Amino acid sequence: MLISEVHSEVIAAESRIRDHIRETYLEYSPVFSSICGTEVYMKLENLQLTGSFKIRGAMNKIMALTKNELNKGVITASSGNHGSAVSLALKKFELPGIIFVPVYASEAKLEAIRLSGSEIRKHGNDQVETEIFARRYAVENNMTYISPYNDPAVIGGQGTIGVELMRQLDDIDEVFVSIGGGGLISGISGYLKSVRPGIKIVGCSPENSRVMMESIMAGEILDIPSLPTISDGTAGGLEPGTITFELCRDLVDDYISVSEEEIRSAMRLFLKSHHMMIEGAAGVSLASLIKCKDQYKERKVVVVICGANISTEDLRSVI
Repeated sequence: MLISEVHSEVIAAESRIRDHIRETYLEYSPVFSSICGTEVYMKLENLQLTGSFKIRGAMNKIMALTKNELNKGVITASSGNHGSAVSLALKKFELPGIIFVPVYASEAKLEAIRLSGSEIRKHGNDQVETEIFARRYAVENNMTYISPYNDPAVIGGQGTIGVELMRQLDDIDEVFVSIGGGGLISGISGYLKSVRPGIKIVGCSPENSRVMMESIMAGEILDIPSLPTISDGTAGGLEPGTITFELCRDLVDDYISVSEEEIRSAMRLFLKSHHMMIEGAAGVSLASLIKCKDQYKERKVVVVICGANISTEDLRSVI
């Protein structure tokens, strides 16, 4: 997938879903700016519908499907946020769906799926195992599968964050984005670099699950295990052949990984200074900026706060 194709997908998504999502705030952070010696702005996707950026890609994909594809029934695989987003989009258009989740999926995120009415089925101990099973189930049952990241329309939907950033702030130097399957960072980087090539994109991962980072360094998609992490939204492997691998390889300028304690510390600081709850994946991008702050002094930096959906147990462990 080329950068021009990402740009086209994002523009189409912006037109298609604008009335169905929120344009989230871009909030200046005095505390993080002081700590990092730079201008830091928070893109608050924790305030998005379903508490996560995922509604952008899910809504765009569902609205792009044909009537025949929708009538077959929709299936997806998700550790939580994407499933919740697909479920909400399906409810909006009064469509049924099945959400496959890994057995470790957060109960807080599963409850959000249940509230929208979709059926939940558990399979697999790793996100990629769940994805492969769900895709095969869709083929065998002649249903329509929606990938959490390995789909141009999903990537295009996530990239509408970039459209908003261009409206909200001039002269952005760097954007910090957490990486799981790579759909979010692919959409944002593809759009931003197509309209302002000088912007740098920094990919952020927990040290306990660096599958995309390790794959980029190896030059191929790796099948490697992930350790437990509070950043469950970025945990797990990559679907073989995912289009996000080449996009991350070509469009992401730097990669940073952070420890579990660094993630929790950043989450506590955000809670204290911005008075909002966020999930582990959002803490990853914050912790990454703090870790490499000396490289970005006197710059204008955006951190994508990708979601707010955290279990009571994980929140307690952070506090």
